[in-house]
Amino acid sequence: MKTKLANTIRVLSAEGVQAANSGHPGLPMGCADIASVLWSDFIKHNPTDSAWANRDRFILSAGHGSMLIYSLLHLYGYDVSLEDLKNFRQLGSKTPGHPEYGYTDGVETTTGPLGQGIGNAVGMALAAKMQGEKFNTADHTVVDNTIYTLCGDGCMMEGVASEASSMAGHLKLDNLVVIYDSNMITIEGSTDIAFTEDVAKRYDAYGFDVFEADGHNNDEISKALASAKASDKPALVICTTTIGKGSPNKSGTHKVHGAPLGPEETAATREALGLGSGAFTVADDVYAFTKSVADNGAAAQAEWQATYDAWAAANPELKAEWDKCFALELPENLELPKFETGSGVASRKSSETVLNTVSSQISYLVGGSADLDCSNLSRMHEEGDINTGEFAGRNLHFGVREHAMGAVVNGMSLYGGLRVYCSTFLVFSDYMRHAIRLAALMKLPTLYIFTHDSIFVGEDGPTHQPIEHKVALECIPGLTVLRPADANEVNAAWKTALENTEGPTALLLSRQGLTTLEGPASVDKGGYVIKQESGSEADVILMASGSEVKHCLDAAEILEGNGKSVRVVSIPSTKIFNEQSAEYKESVLPNSVRKRFAVDYGSSLSWQRYLGIDGDYICLDRFGESGPGGQVAEHFGFTAENVASKVSAYLG
Repeated sequence: MKTKLANTIRVLSAEGVQAANSGHPGLPMGCADIASVLWSDFIKHNPTDSAWANRDRFILSAGHGSMLIYSLLHLYGYDVSLEDLKNFRQLGSKTPGHPEYGYTDGVETTTGPLGQGIGNAVGMALAAKMQGEKFNTADHTVVDNTIYTLCGDGCMMEGVASEASSMAGHLKLDNLVVIYDSNMITIEGSTDIAFTEDVAKRYDAYGFDVFEADGHNNDEISKALASAKASDKPALVICTTTIGKGSPNKSGTHKVHGAPLGPEETAATREALGLGSGAFTVADDVYAFTKSVADNGAAAQAEWQATYDAWAAANPELKAEWDKCFALELPENLELPKFETGSGVASRKSSETVLNTVSSQISYLVGGSADLDCSNLSRMHEEGDINTGEFAGRNLHFGVREHAMGAVVNGMSLYGGLRVYCSTFLVFSDYMRHAIRLAALMKLPTLYIFTHDSIFVGEDGPTHQPIEHKVALECIPGLTVLRPADANEVNAAWKTALENTEGPTALLLSRQGLTTLEGPASVDKGGYVIKQESGSEADVILMASGSEVKHCLDAAEILEGNGKSVRVVSIPSTKIFNEQSAEYKESVLPNSVRKRFAVDYGSSLSWQRYLGIDGDYICLDRFGESGPGGQVAEHFGFTAENVASKVSAYLG
């Protein structure tokens, strides 16, 4: 029956792609035998409750082969109908071109950018280990997941997969099974034109157990998966397959990778596999078989539920902790530290103080850095470390693996019950960009601590001095970027970030000391008047974020000494500010005041919408220079005196 099921998967996948006249039939057809065995005999899942906490996870890292997972979800009884398969890749359908988290029942993460799915799977496996360490007891096991991810040659070539796999091997995540569809075909042709390494040896060096199987032999597949699941290491199962298997004339060629088979070849495939002539039809005995698997999954969940109920009765404090963690419930009155007005403290340092104040109040807050916690100041000092085979701590060490770090924290967030942050220098956010974009697309509440946010990086020079990075992050829909001006704004920024569970948040923090300013910080509205004009109406509005706000305040003092009326506006988050009412934005940036001037150590693009055609600025639309940070800033004219002089000339 598994062979007939696999052939049904092949045909449904080919027909879905043909109906759309767009897509990738090769992988689903080639991997159908693997999927049939995996979903029938190994994955612990219940289609009637796709959110069951103790389910195993299946990640299609090779997301271009999305018709594979859509066919599986339909056949096993998830909320994906035959009509949904017919509407593959159509506007508004449940079956988009690549799997999208939150759109389709049973899809665990958004995949498509190759290698990201493996990173997500590593994060899920790590999260499961941490949650098991926290909640399992000697008498009851309530967390016991295996994370399976299916990838292809493209995933194996992407650097993010290498970083994530290296991390998984170091941590000995024995609940991770990576299945490699080795069909030796990519878009341009045979993989040997660009990819000839020994993947098995590479993964052996990472610390994986490696198993091999004929990807079309059910017994070999089953034996390899059983060995992988029993291993005390993460496992790689290499399955040699024929891309597009079942297609009489196109299997084994790159032509079947990313294009429909064509109407005649699609019909011929169904006929060759002995499945009749009706497109999008499924035999009753196939449905009966998958229904029996689904019933076994429901029974497994019922058995787990009994264990969970007994565990909850025996451990009421753990049960309360479980509920709090999986709801990401914040304390009613979150305590934040106090900072003395006038004191000088880098925002990375005040952030460290806030982090270590809230970490004792939020037990599910976990995170770490890409080998920079002593620079990012992102460590929770009272908490232990996660390391090889040790999962009781809350501090993570990602190593110098920014690509993987972004993907891993996404997987941890998707697993549930954890609020995850990660940290590096702002300039290295580019390494993480695709993972950040996917976090925003999936509306994951991941937190990013990006420090060394300006030319005050200094002696490390232009390679480490961010210029375009703030505005580049602001361009990502759904990502909240917060660049606080002082310790009070850091407090407010952290509170805003923790309360934002509808998407990711990035904190941009300084290396250099910042003066703690007077007054409350209205970060929750994105921008506010930090200094009111002295006259009835302002002659000019100075605006900035982060450390440059102090330049504006000092320049305003000089200008007002020369008889000018100056308003200063701090805009730590353009996204939040833009979401405010027209009335509020008018109260901060009144249309009647057309003279506006921005100060930014980076790109001017952040400010153009507020400046209008009448505005001016001192910004950096070029790369920086190597030298002590203060001297570099002065070299580019970032002093109160020069700002005041430039504004005076602008007012003319």
